[in-house]
Amino acid sequence: MNRTTSPFPSRARRLVWTLAGLTAAVIAAFAVQQSLAAASVLSAGGAVDAPSETSVGTTVDHPATIPPGGSVIAPSEADGVIRDGDQPTVFDTDRVAVGNLEPALLDALQRAARDADDAGVTLLVNSGWRSAALQTHLLQEAVVGYGSAEEAERWVATPETSLHVSGEAVDLGPLPSLDWLAQHGAAYGLCQIYANEPWHYELRPDAAAEGCPEMYADPTADPRMQR
Repeated sequence: MNRTTSPFPSRARRLVWTLAGLTAAVIAAFAVQQSLAAASVLSAGGAVDAPSETSVGTTVDHPATIPPGGSVIAPSEADGVIRDGDQPTVFDTDRVAVGNLEPALLDALQRAARDADDAGVTLLVNSGWRSAALQTHLLQEAVVGYGSAEEAERWVATPETSLHVSGEAVDLGPLPSLDWLAQHGAAYGLCQIYANEPWHYELRPDAAAEGCPEMYADPTADPRMQR
């Protein structure tokens, strides 16, 4: 008597292969999601970090020191990352993004912040010192976001030329702070450097007597960015 082969084993095999394929797809999707989350942790201004309890008017005696290493793929607070909503004040020197700023710039920021606070304005740091790894990460994101290296350079410097990496530049906010600085920053030597970046400030000691120098249209017009 001829025996008829049951269809169930083949169906079972197909089901197993289907489930295996779905499992692999879920794992791959999760990996991509985690990768995208790590890549998008930075805010538009290049900001990120953890919250601090230090209040305006309190200076930490021992500022943080520059940590070694850093990750281009997923920069952390140790690289100067400041997360949106967790911006420190200029007195939160336990945060490396603030504590690693050039001392004269930090002093000017703190003097300005005390007077701004008297006027009801709080200076927050959206981005301060950055590791070379963080700067590289931001530049890579900018190239993707703006579509070309040439356009990205109008907004993000290389690790070799960035004044954030050297601790000589700071990005500030929110808008009331920028309005206050536009009117009073020069008295502390704090000057907006690029016309396209009203948040980017650097120290110009002569500005208190002579006013801030004329702004560059954007970083590509700055001779320092060509070195």
